[in-house]
Amino acid sequence: MKNIKLFYCVIIIACLAACEDFVEVDLPDSQLTGTAVFNDRNTANAALANIYAKLRDTGFLSGFAFGSPIALGLYTDELSYYGASGVNSETLYTNTLLPTSSIALQDWNESYHQIYCANAVLEGVERSTALSQADRDQFKGEALFIRALVHFYLVNVYGDIPYIETTDHTVNRIVPRMPQADVYEKILNNLEASLVLLPEQYTDAERIRPNRATAYALLARTYLYMGLWAEASNAASAVINNPAYIWVEDLDLVFLKESTATIWQLKPGNNGGNTYEASAFIFLTGPPPSLALNPMLVNSFADGDLRASHWVGSVTDGTETWYYANKYKLNTNTGTSGEYSILFRIEEQYLIRAEARARQGELIGAREDLDKVRNRAGLPGTSALSGDEIVAAVLQERRFELFTEYGHRFFDLKRTFQLDTALSEKPGWNTSDRLWPIPESEMVSNPNLNPQNPGY
Repeated sequence: MKNIKLFYCVIIIACLAACEDFVEVDLPDSQLTGTAVFNDRNTANAALANIYAKLRDTGFLSGFAFGSPIALGLYTDELSYYGASGVNSETLYTNTLLPTSSIALQDWNESYHQIYCANAVLEGVERSTALSQADRDQFKGEALFIRALVHFYLVNVYGDIPYIETTDHTVNRIVPRMPQADVYEKILNNLEASLVLLPEQYTDAERIRPNRATAYALLARTYLYMGLWAEASNAASAVINNPAYIWVEDLDLVFLKESTATIWQLKPGNNGGNTYEASAFIFLTGPPPSLALNPMLVNSFADGDLRASHWVGSVTDGTETWYYANKYKLNTNTGTSGEYSILFRIEEQYLIRAEARARQGELIGAREDLDKVRNRAGLPGTSALSGDEIVAAVLQERRFELFTEYGHRFFDLKRTFQLDTALSEKPGWNTSDRLWPIPESEMVSNPNLNPQNPGY
């Protein structure tokens, strides 16, 4: 019987994968919105596992071509483009996105499809009478976390967006955009609810399913972006003080799948496979076939910064040298997977708390958190003394610690109003590029998404 139910889950997943647009999705009860899937723990668990596969393979959280590590790296000043002209990657690099750009549409649609799947899990679990309370709590907690996380990326890229909380297409097809402040409140509400539901311990040994600390990690980031310093500090402390997360001193061990500093990671889709990031960033001959680290970033590392030698690789043709992100080092099938894509790690939490403490005047603690990251990189303690100086030092440290990781650079420049200053010499940059355009086809389908973002 379990095998039969798992077979039907495969059919469900295949049907779900065919959905393209969140405003057009309304699956019959025989598919994911039906009760049968959620009357068995295995099929319900498989439905959630499918969402994590989608996060890994598509949308902003993928290390693949249109994911935030590449897309927002090109969009800011982390990556330089060397590939063919007239393609999506070039439009990101030259900041020439249009409402008709396929990448703006694809990331929008993939994100809302992932949100739809999370909502389907929430509704299915709510209707289920067969799941244990522990399973109901876990599945609901994970789905709420996923919904909050994907909306977090949407609001930071597109600005005012719809916050989707149902699978009902009659509601979703006419939903208006919500002000960013209200979206953040929704995210907070979902994360606070997930904290109550998610287990303290991981449900697997590989940290590939979020636990309570994962929700705290996103909560800390969200509070930081909202300027709620005390709350950001407290949420980061909840993760830092958790004995499950052990600081890793060796930079070459940070991005291995067994890293004790990892809070949450996504597992490769095939045995022996590793990360999309390594495949995208590493190249062996010059000039680069597609993209490389911006030389300005590489040259900005301080003398003696071990991250420049351990996390940056180089290729030369004898005359010119190019650089690539080398955090993930396994870009082929290795028989046994050695690296998973890390979405949250403890180092970010120290930097969140350092900034939050500095902005509240807790300067000694802020310096200690900042120096934790600097010292591992072989750098001396910060010379920053005042609150403003420490904040500036933390933001600079985030640039070198978190480069090419899920859009941190773009979001940091944006939330601190430094985009125009940092990117003023970038080809095609305009102030209005702080937001991506709402896809034109979506606005035609749903006029309530009007008006378009400024500048498009």
